[in-house]
Amino acid sequence: MYKMPKPIDHIEFETKLIRSPLESGWHFLEVSKEIVSKFCFEEKSKRIVCSINGADGFQCALLPSGDIFYIIVNKKKRDALGIVADDTVAVELVRDESKYGLPMPEELQEVLDQDTEGDRLFHALTAGKQRSLLYYIGSKSSDVDKRIHYSLIVIEHLKRNDGKIVNRELAEELKRPIF
Repeated sequence: MYKMPKPIDHIEFETKLIRSPLESGWHFLEVSKEIVSKFCFEEKSKRIVCSINGADGFQCALLPSGDIFYIIVNKKKRDALGIVADDTVAVELVRDESKYGLPMPEELQEVLDQDTEGDRLFHALTAGKQRSLLYYIGSKSSDVDKRIHYSLIVIEHLKRNDGKIVNRELAEELKRPIF
């Protein structure tokens, strides 16, 4: 009788930071299929929290490409860690058990708590679209008023468009001044 492996909740290993051979500027960590399989992900989305060289972790996805998975490491993270392409780094991966795969901005949560229709429409979006909106609202400004403004615009946009995101239209709406 075959015994299913017990899933792990974290793993540590070393790997190199790789720069894409294309002129895109992308940098990523390569993670073997063997390492990923130890997490026993059942869902298509493979969300993790990644820590590089012992620094604070960041939420991300394991992106598949054939038998290998990648973690994108943006310039801001590379600069903060002082790492460049071909550096060997220590990596710790932890399964991301959060509801959304990114932090929920308090301002958006407050808007959703007060608007049941907006809450329903937001939660009807795919997980990826929810994360995109969370990322935008949570990362574009440290100003609370701007995050409230972005949250209100996003929810009103969903309500006006039957729960759909019209990217160009939303991008223009988000440029509106607060007052």
